[in-house]
Amino acid sequence: MEGPDPYIYPAMRTTERWLYHTLIFNQDRYVVRSIGIMALTSHTCAALTRVEAFHPLSESDSDSRQYRSQFSLSVLPPSYPPFPARFSAGVVSSSPMEIDEEKGDSPDLLPSVPNPGAEASFIPKLEPPAIRRLDASVVNRIAAGEVIQRPVSAVKELVENSLDAGSTSINVVVKDGGLKLIQVSDNGHGIRFEDLPILCERHTTSKLSTFEDLQTIQSMGFRGEALASMTYVGHVSVTTITEGQLHGYRVSYRDGVMEHEPKPCAAVKGTQIMIENLFYNMIARRKTLQNSNDDYSKIVDLICRFAIHHVNVSFSCRKHGANRADVHTVSTCSRLDAIRSVYGASVARDLMEIEAADNDPSRSVFNMDGFISNANYVAKKTTMVLFINGRLVECTVLKRAIEVVYAATLPKASKPFIYMSIVLPPEHVDVNVHPTKREVSLLNQESIIDNIQSEVESKITNCNTTRTFHTQNVYPSTPGLLSGSKDTQLNPSPPGTKSQKVPVNKMVRTDSQDPFGRLHAYLPEKPSGPLGKSADLAAVRSAVRQRRNPKETADLTSVQDLLNDIDRNTHSGMLEIVKHCTYIGMADDVFALLQHNTHLYLVNIVNLSKELMYQQVLRRFAHFNAIQLSDPAPLLELIMMGLKAEDLESECHENDDLNEKIAEMNTELLSQKAEMLQEYFCIHIDQQGNLSKLPVILDQYTPDMDHVPEFVLSLGNDVDWEDEKECFRAISAALGNFYAMNPPLLPNPSGDGLQFYKKNQKQFQGVEDEGNDPNNLGEGVNAEDDFDHELLSEAETAWAQREWTIQHVLFPSMRLFLKPPNTMATNGTFVQVASLEKLYRIFERC
Repeated sequence: MEGPDPYIYPAMRTTERWLYHTLIFNQDRYVVRSIGIMALTSHTCAALTRVEAFHPLSESDSDSRQYRSQFSLSVLPPSYPPFPARFSAGVVSSSPMEIDEEKGDSPDLLPSVPNPGAEASFIPKLEPPAIRRLDASVVNRIAAGEVIQRPVSAVKELVENSLDAGSTSINVVVKDGGLKLIQVSDNGHGIRFEDLPILCERHTTSKLSTFEDLQTIQSMGFRGEALASMTYVGHVSVTTITEGQLHGYRVSYRDGVMEHEPKPCAAVKGTQIMIENLFYNMIARRKTLQNSNDDYSKIVDLICRFAIHHVNVSFSCRKHGANRADVHTVSTCSRLDAIRSVYGASVARDLMEIEAADNDPSRSVFNMDGFISNANYVAKKTTMVLFINGRLVECTVLKRAIEVVYAATLPKASKPFIYMSIVLPPEHVDVNVHPTKREVSLLNQESIIDNIQSEVESKITNCNTTRTFHTQNVYPSTPGLLSGSKDTQLNPSPPGTKSQKVPVNKMVRTDSQDPFGRLHAYLPEKPSGPLGKSADLAAVRSAVRQRRNPKETADLTSVQDLLNDIDRNTHSGMLEIVKHCTYIGMADDVFALLQHNTHLYLVNIVNLSKELMYQQVLRRFAHFNAIQLSDPAPLLELIMMGLKAEDLESECHENDDLNEKIAEMNTELLSQKAEMLQEYFCIHIDQQGNLSKLPVILDQYTPDMDHVPEFVLSLGNDVDWEDEKECFRAISAALGNFYAMNPPLLPNPSGDGLQFYKKNQKQFQGVEDEGNDPNNLGEGVNAEDDFDHELLSEAETAWAQREWTIQHVLFPSMRLFLKPPNTMATNGTFVQVASLEKLYRIFERC
């Protein structure tokens, strides 16, 4: 058997290839006598080419000849190369096909042709298809599939009908996600006996009579399609009783008509509608809805949304056969209580009331009230419950507008909770824009959304000044438990999977989120001082971790260029280290120890904090909170102090006069730029030339005020005020240098710096020379009296404050915000000092 011909096969269409394979690759099955083929596709318009297929008969055959049958395919343009001997040019036969069955196979693979020798040209004739009027049952079934898309669609229509009937109690029972059973019972006014025959006919309703009524519609239903659609995709039974009747009536419907006359029965006030075997005649739809839990959760969510809006109606929803309802609410006068009963107290306590209105006919006319979550609310999915004129709808534009506001204040992974009820004049709402009435069209929609967005933004901004954090105490495990634990416990594997043993030289035994990987867990605890009492460690860490920067910065190209420069120069390898490192502790006054996977690094805290502060200034550009100085500091004095610090050895009066002139010029310059500094960087300089406010760059962190003179002098000398981009870069860099976590001016009392706090340096020096031990002061010397305790206490507090800030403020913020530049890989900011794999190689030799 030969393969496809390389000349003809690539040009074939799908149908042509099938026929080609049938005739060429099945030569041992069929003898094709004469085949006339019309153009197989409308795209084939090249010259016709005859293709021959043959089957050699066995020698025992009476004819003992090779029967050749010919057929034509419109496949190749005339420019193709010549065909092999098997293909030859010929004419097209217009006769039908005929296939001789050789081995008992079915002959209906191809149509048959009685006249193999007829020669004729073939011209296909295409006629437009006829337009037919669809049967009413087909039309109704198509419409039903559009109106009732899922079981929750049917529940929504039935609940809305119950609310239109004035019900104060609505009960929903569901089986198999609504496919087997949906039962909705209410205590409304019921259905009149005279209306039962036309109850489930299409476009029968009591809500309106003329098209003009649609402009002022107040009810939720108006088309008269819902019940009719349900009868075309399910088995519907209705039991109802009106006020004053002695008994109720039960009737079943199918395809929009009653199956039997209404039967008298016992009934309670109201109406009960039962739908069984939903989508029984739509196999494809039913197969896509096999996950009953998913559909039931949608129904529960729907009932919850109705329950928090209609507070004067009690709702319940349960599975068929269950003793306890998944949703159960009672009528109440408070919407917040309704939210609490449905969504829980944890949601209700983080909500705040919001109102908005506009009565300007030229712009918009509406009233809105509701509840939105504050900054303490944390969720992974936005929950928005929106009612417009009492109708449960969705508005994607409004939802996105509100999410934009929350994105600037909430943590990145957290989403808000929103409940809103908007009331507009009925003529300003077009309710007839969606088959399931899920969406509506509003007059002046853009103006309404802008007003609501502005109100939400104002509310969120005012409430975001305070945050509440619920903490849980974590008690450290005992050293025995830590040492006795196995490696498999430190690296648990998911259940049901075969655990893969990690080599000991590549095992990471610390977690970036676990505090017991740090040196502090192995050091004796010091008595808690005022610092430990005033700050809640877990609250501060949570505040830093959840804080996000405002995404809406000032619309300045220069700032965006500076931010883009940061992104372009980010070192990807160091970014991975920064995001997933574990803080170990301080190695000395400047360097800290970090662990990332199996590597240990020394990190320059000053350079790290300086770069982080610089990037944060640009990200928070024009969106700073303020640090209010208790006593405003005169710029002139600050600049003089900065100049003297630069030239401590110069004492001549000429230099002092020059410094005064420089200070006066810089003071005047900064006073002229005070408005810009206040607007963009929150650096407030009053009319008297006093510095009164500084920006908050990192929450829970206040810079060392000993460096204020250097900062002010840098603003006056190092900033190019003519070039906007360079100006903003220089000011941001000056703020970064000022806010960098430099070591305090007082020496560290925990090391050799303790000598600085001795009262009698000469006595200390003599004792040290005698005993070569600074702690051995002799028998007659009282070591406690030789220290300046006030100064020593101040130094200990300053250094303890710095180390606490590095561990609990700097490093959590670094993981969130820092994008380390490429220069940090070469300037000594990050230095690898150890690797677990290399250490194992060394100790294996011992």
